[in-house]
Amino acid sequence: MNTYTFTLVIDGDAGTDERINALFEAGCDDATFSHGSTISYGDFDRDADNLLEAVLSAVEAVESVEGLSVRRVDEDDLVSVNDIAERLDRSRQSVNQLIAGDRGDGTFPQPLGRTRGHGRVWSWSEVAEWAGVDYDAETNAVFQAVNGAFALRRAGRALGDKGLRRLVEVATAA
Repeated sequence: MNTYTFTLVIDGDAGTDERINALFEAGCDDATFSHGSTISYGDFDRDADNLLEAVLSAVEAVESVEGLSVRRVDEDDLVSVNDIAERLDRSRQSVNQLIAGDRGDGTFPQPLGRTRGHGRVWSWSEVAEWAGVDYDAETNAVFQAVNGAFALRRAGRALGDKGLRRLVEVATAA
């Protein structure tokens, strides 16, 4: 058995004495919780046979407490130009040249989107793979899959059973 470290983003206030006690009783004695008025974070160091089982068992434990639901696993995968420069040990200008195709082979990964006030963002796992630097591909795959399941769950509430079944068909198509 190994110990896996990850953070769950939780809807609801996990910081009340009642909920902290309930979380502990539900098996979250391997977590530290922080909270705001509507969102909380659970930082876990969970023993399990594999990362997926560690994350799913933590999700089940948190969601067994009334008033709490897990929104996502915090992936730490979204990066800005500054983050990329720091992680690749390059200047910001050098990274901008890679992005523009003025340096390198012109195949720098496309951004995932934009954030207000922060410009474009990329997937670190895509950038790391492109740059040939070491990153934990298995952890990234597990976190993306779990977060995809949460996205399906949220969409299913709005789309109903038929829409959810159709989405699952598309998600599992070979």
